[in-house]
Amino acid sequence: MNFHLVTIAILFGSLVAGTPPHRAATAQEPTAPDEPTLEEIKAAGALRSSYRTPIPQVGADQTPKANLQAFRAEIEPILKKACYECHGSATAEGDIRVDTLDPDLLHGDDVSWWLEVSSAVGNGEMPPEDGPELTGEDRKKIIEWLSAEIQTASRVRRAEQGRSSFRRMTRYEYNYALQDLLGLDLDFAKDLPPDPISPDGFKNSSDMLQMTGGQYAEYLQLNRNALYRATVSGERPEVLHWGVSAQAASASQFAELETSNESSENPPQATQAPAAQNNRQRGGRRGRGGRRGRPAHYKNTKTGQTVPATWSYVGAVNAWAPTSAAPEVPEPSEVVAVLPASQRIVVELGNRLPDKGTLRVRVRASRVSTEQDPAPRLALEFGWQGDKDQKATFRISNRDLVIDASPEQPVFYQWEIPLSEIHPRNPVRKTVELGTTVGTNPSEYIRLYNTSKGQSADIQFDYVEVMAPVYDPWPPVSHSAIFIDSENSDDEQAYAREIMTRFMRRAWRRNVTAAEVDSQLELFAQIRPICENFEQAVVETLAAVLSSPRFLYLVHSDRSRPEAQRGLDEFELATRLAMFLWCSVPDDELLDLAAKGKLGHSDELVRQAQRMLADPRHERFSKHFVRQWLNMAPLEFVTIDRETYPQFDDTLKQSMQQEPIALFEEMLQNDYSVMDFLHCDYAVVNGRLAEHYGITGVQGNDFQKISLKPEDNRGGLLTQAGLLAMNSDGTDSHPLKRGIWLLESLLNDPPPPPPPAVPEIDVADPEIMKLTLKQRMEDHRQQPACFSCHVKIDPWGIALENFDALGNWRTESQGKSIDASSLLNNEHELDGIDGVKRFLLANRQDQFARAIVHKMTTFALGRPLTFGDRSSIDRLTSELRKQGDGLQTLIRLLVVSDLFQNR
Repeated sequence: MNFHLVTIAILFGSLVAGTPPHRAATAQEPTAPDEPTLEEIKAAGALRSSYRTPIPQVGADQTPKANLQAFRAEIEPILKKACYECHGSATAEGDIRVDTLDPDLLHGDDVSWWLEVSSAVGNGEMPPEDGPELTGEDRKKIIEWLSAEIQTASRVRRAEQGRSSFRRMTRYEYNYALQDLLGLDLDFAKDLPPDPISPDGFKNSSDMLQMTGGQYAEYLQLNRNALYRATVSGERPEVLHWGVSAQAASASQFAELETSNESSENPPQATQAPAAQNNRQRGGRRGRGGRRGRPAHYKNTKTGQTVPATWSYVGAVNAWAPTSAAPEVPEPSEVVAVLPASQRIVVELGNRLPDKGTLRVRVRASRVSTEQDPAPRLALEFGWQGDKDQKATFRISNRDLVIDASPEQPVFYQWEIPLSEIHPRNPVRKTVELGTTVGTNPSEYIRLYNTSKGQSADIQFDYVEVMAPVYDPWPPVSHSAIFIDSENSDDEQAYAREIMTRFMRRAWRRNVTAAEVDSQLELFAQIRPICENFEQAVVETLAAVLSSPRFLYLVHSDRSRPEAQRGLDEFELATRLAMFLWCSVPDDELLDLAAKGKLGHSDELVRQAQRMLADPRHERFSKHFVRQWLNMAPLEFVTIDRETYPQFDDTLKQSMQQEPIALFEEMLQNDYSVMDFLHCDYAVVNGRLAEHYGITGVQGNDFQKISLKPEDNRGGLLTQAGLLAMNSDGTDSHPLKRGIWLLESLLNDPPPPPPPAVPEIDVADPEIMKLTLKQRMEDHRQQPACFSCHVKIDPWGIALENFDALGNWRTESQGKSIDASSLLNNEHELDGIDGVKRFLLANRQDQFARAIVHKMTTFALGRPLTFGDRSSIDRLTSELRKQGDGLQTLIRLLVVSDLFQNR
């Protein structure tokens, strides 16, 4: 987009804008002398925001009414001149007749059409460049009249209709709620089906989340299982210990090597075992790109001798026997196991690993070379192989350990894995004797996996220590949080009442009545005689508490007072705030404030929101809001062509999935402008993403903020690899997907659905295939059935063509230069990604600001928004724009709004 077009945009009083970002990065774009930078456009756009002018208000003592007099006198003559030629009785392009729309938005049936008119005129899309002239002053009159009428009609509609956020918890909310109630970071919801997704992209929508009677029984069993995982009974179980040294694991092979050398005609010498020799570790198979990686092996660092690391499941001959006492940790050995990049090595543990408690694995390790940058990474896997057909192997560590110790000073690295989270387990581990050679092998193993890339990313270790089950302390904290210390512990009835009262308040998120507690104690009394002990009876009763709609459903009140039809009580407000920012139940501080009637005060709500955003639990909000707002589910399922993109791997995919969340977190914690989502001169990346982007100086797995140079062609959401990759076909870019995603997710302006029997591009036509992708799309767009949709979608996607299917920057595709320029339907030119950013920052900041307010409010309320909410969204957007567009500012404004505190 050139400077002339920017100037034209400024002349339109309806154009929208954003505010200057608050940040430290200062990289600037190189510009022509007469061309403003993106940052200058962003700053100038803020000052032109239409939301900086007061939103029309109707006084409390006034009866709202439609301003038909102004319409007849001022607006209708403008519409006749500018709109009726194309949208009147003679033409009605797009099946829209402006001349017949009812101007009474308070009582008429054409509100949705007037919203379309407001959007098209306000965004400068109508009239088109070659259509009737519409002056800036006339455009302003239309927008101001429509804005006032829409505001009034919206408030009236909300007062008359209202909305309900009554719904069950989502799968992830249920899981987090149990984690916080029970104090365990486990996956309690893995057996629940996926939640449905609403038309606006959210999983927590009240329109989608109801429950059948059969589901209550399913939740009862899940709750029971969760409580049994959180509690224990009886004496502390015996801890089993495995201590495996590389020297012991390789002793027989080195002995064979020594014997072989002694019987040789040549004198003994350091011997290198062939790479392919008898290597049955799975790490010795062919790796990415069809190349065979160097296999895992043992090495005597003094003599240089090596032998392959071998393993076979038959007869569990490689299984190590545990001991009851902790073995003495040996001094560092000169014999080490060497694990090259992408290779694995097995430590077999037999069939005595328990089902509950914690599996602790410690590895004394180092990197082989300190010159490798970044340091290699190590993951932990679990597996078993009963025979040639029955086997399973899967990763159990949720993070890779960075092995940064030097070879001279190895250190212990440790994982702690809940045994109850490891599945599937070997099904015959408790029924078949270990060591059998004719039946199924009952043994299980752990496997160390070097997830790094590169020829010098080797890891070496000399000792592995395994303990299970580990309980620190006993009984576990999760047990003691339920079975609290009490002077009533010898009186089962009194002790049960105390436990129930405390647990029910936290689970039901409000103060409970004596009658409600009595009801649960009746159940306890009924089942106590058939339970083995007091703890079991309590657990069964608490499972019923968690299976009640009072836990599973949100915004549930039994009050019948008239004011309760709209406003939330303080406990319901505590629940809404916790579900919004923690995706979970409120903690004791929120409940205590609600009980005192203090939470609803605006200053207290702001303090609590700030406290909650400083708590690590807020990362759940960042994760789930970003993924749902940006519709990131396709990134999980897109199949990237590994031949075209051999550099793509799981580590890169995980980094791609995390990048939008990392940017959101950076902006949230620093209250940066939401306009940074459109463009910013910084990025938040880790070493793997930086390598993918060709950016130097970034190392490690942790995400960090870096300044960008113009030639990096990055900044904001539009250039992030994951969002580009998920909107591809896995082999090449997909302009249509990218255009639709931008309109839906960023501008909240989804295109209309395609008409039936839309013709597809004929890829069998040799003449069609001679065309570039842009030319094929232009040819397709000329078909009448396709034009109305594609004219709105295609320009955005074409302008992103400099990014391939994996989000790499490119200037050619299939030997042809890429033309990423396109024209919007109002004849504005988009010249590649820079042009897209310039246009959005100069012309669509208000639209984007309103879109993100709309999206975040939808998530916060857990229900779809309606026309009745529009006036509240506009007021929120106006305040956001006036106060600097900060992301944390948006949350603060939202939680103190009437919209947030009402149903």
